[in-house]
Amino acid sequence: MNPSTAQARVIVDELVRNGVRHAVLSPGSRNAPLSFALHQAEQNGLLTLHVRIDERSAGFLALGLAKTGTPAVVTCTSGTAVANLHPSVIEAQLTGVPLIALTADRPVDLYRTGASQTIDQYDVLGLPTLHMPEGADEATTRSLVCRAVATDGPSHVNVPFRPPLTPVDAAWPSSDRAGAWTETDRAFTVETRPSSLPARTLVLLGDDRPERLREASRLGWPVIAEPTAPGGLRHGSLLLNAGLPEHLRPEAVLVVGRVTLSRGQQALLKDTPVVHAVGDRAQWPDVPFTASRASTWLPEPAALDDDWTRSWQNAVKSVSAAVDDLLDAEPWPTGLHVARDLVHAVPSGSLLFVGSSNPIRDVDFAAERRPDVVVHANRGAAGIDGSVSTAIGLALQHDGPSFALMGDLTFLHDSNGLLADHRPDLTIVVLNDDGGGIFSLLEQGSPEHAASFERVFGTPHGTDLSALCAGYRIPHSTVDGREEFRGAIASPKGLQVVEVPAKRDDLRSLHRRLKAAVSTVFSR
Repeated sequence: MNPSTAQARVIVDELVRNGVRHAVLSPGSRNAPLSFALHQAEQNGLLTLHVRIDERSAGFLALGLAKTGTPAVVTCTSGTAVANLHPSVIEAQLTGVPLIALTADRPVDLYRTGASQTIDQYDVLGLPTLHMPEGADEATTRSLVCRAVATDGPSHVNVPFRPPLTPVDAAWPSSDRAGAWTETDRAFTVETRPSSLPARTLVLLGDDRPERLREASRLGWPVIAEPTAPGGLRHGSLLLNAGLPEHLRPEAVLVVGRVTLSRGQQALLKDTPVVHAVGDRAQWPDVPFTASRASTWLPEPAALDDDWTRSWQNAVKSVSAAVDDLLDAEPWPTGLHVARDLVHAVPSGSLLFVGSSNPIRDVDFAAERRPDVVVHANRGAAGIDGSVSTAIGLALQHDGPSFALMGDLTFLHDSNGLLADHRPDLTIVVLNDDGGGIFSLLEQGSPEHAASFERVFGTPHGTDLSALCAGYRIPHSTVDGREEFRGAIASPKGLQVVEVPAKRDDLRSLHRRLKAAVSTVFSR
């Protein structure tokens, strides 16, 4: 057996022994030993192999597969293929997702010689690289694989292969050790400690470890949670954005995870004298640099103000009624309508992936909080890239119906993600307002910038999404009414796209009226 084949088979075998059950492959020449080994492992029933022609989409598919906490692998050939994994690795790094980038490389003696598809792949992904020695013995190979799996967050394993790159036999390696070569414990425990925080403390939940978020949501203080966090008061973020009335202002804020969705959150943190941030080691969340204390543990309330908590609950009920009244009076659809109706309509036990820009904010502002629906989003770097692939990866791991909500630009940015060899029960809802609706709500969307807005921010594309989906042989439907929309998402069978055409010319005015309706609740 040639050395490259032997080493590739040991790598894949050790990944399987460490619990890896999904691998994503982008085809190439230098990673041929890994490609043959992964295919053989799939044929032997050891893992599921996914093949993608686009490395960027492949990386985000692996990200989605790994978001549940079980490591997933993405592998590619050498050169620029490796660089295309960088966006997904950035997202995994910022959110602690165990994504393993397994990259093939040319032997190091070919560096700086002008050899084809050869770049310096050390630390190219922004991670310390576990560089597998060429032709390393079994103990070294297996130990380095275990180290990659045990890494808290993403890891990069770089493997130089020398020809011949194709196998000559089907022998599969075996080890005299029953389990993984190096046993490691990836468990995370949540610790609470008595707190000096006042009774009127408000909790903000963002993107963080699920177990810590769940524990934080049960501390007893009022909770405003971003859609990817459990619990929370409906329309809480909208209340912050519209301006918090004096009787609801907290004496302290507990921030758990990265809160990044609204400017109202950041304004609250700047205006509150005591801010306790909870995160991992030096990664505590503190965008406005206001934290007066940071810890890896959760503070436990010494006392609660029940009257103040009830005031929060009553305020949110009033705000919810005002928001629903406003949206019911508005022509359907807007992003707020679609977000509200989608979250309300999906079956219990569903998974929902929400794209960046407006969709995640529409869900935050308008949708109910459902404990029976799991919500995911790429909130690490909050980019729009790779969203289709991430949603497919999550759906493949989910036992039940899955849905995704994203804008047209987000959908187009990862249209290659539709080229899927495994198609889960995933309904992708695309709110198509023909461009970048998010910019309508920012400073550049104000009337004084109207002359340049459409050209450089609105960016209308006029793409026929139906024709695009037909090219990928993906079922597509276009809906114009609320009942038609509910019917289109009622039977989530296979991979399908539901397009909702919308306009964005009144978006800025709608959000202004929304905030005004919330403010009116407290001025009566």
